Amino acid sequence: MRDGLAQRWAPDGRTCLTYIEIISRAPSPLPDPVVFQILFLAAVAAIVLYQLYATLGRRVGRQPEDVAVTATPGATSAPVDQIMQAEGVATLKARQPDFDPARFLTGARAAYEQIVKAYAEGDRETLKPLLAPDVMDNFERAMVARETAGRSEKVEFLTSPRVDLERIDVVGDTAKAVVRILAEVRTRTKDERGEGVDDRRTAELWTFEREVKSTDPNWNLSFVAAAEA
Repeated sequence: MRDGLAQRWAPDGRTCLTYIEIISRAPSPLPDPVVFQILFLAAVAAIVLYQLYATLGRRVGRQPEDVAVTATPGATSAPVDQIMQAEGVATLKARQPDFDPARFLTGARAAYEQIVKAYAEGDRETLKPLLAPDVMDNFERAMVARETAGRSEKVEFLTSPRVDLERIDVVGDTAKAVVRILAEVRTRTKDERGEGVDDRRTAELWTFEREVKSTDPNWNLSFVAAAEA
């Protein structure tokens, strides 16, 4: 702050000093803390965005467009599972030229129906040549437990089961074919309490195996797993 002084004459002829100007110069105010906060957050946001761009904007590993695909002109791209299935069939046909996927699926459907009915009826003679030893052991334990409980079953198919070839693998001299099976079945159960009827839809993956060098053309069931319908 600066005060201005000036001389003035009093009525008696004397001079006197009087204040004629007051100039106030306050110091520059400090910046608003809110402004500081906004600037700081903006700087942090800029750093975070840069890091995200540096990380997400960089391609890592092989990208879809990096894979060279040779297609027949006018043909559409096949799904990966169909490509793998075709490769598995080609591999098996190279070892077994007479392999026919359509005929195989027809046999797989017949085997499925036969196995399911034989298991329900406890028909071990029918099951044994169709199952791998460890699968037969599992079926045997389940059938014994059912018989011990005094329960009997009978199965009928409401519609013809749908079978689809999922994939084929050839490991050494063993061919493995995974088949997706969708079925609608009716199970009639009898025990000391009476008879019960259960209608249900099932979705399973059945794995069939056979030795490529074997003279026996039949495939054995080696594994059963639940599947999505």
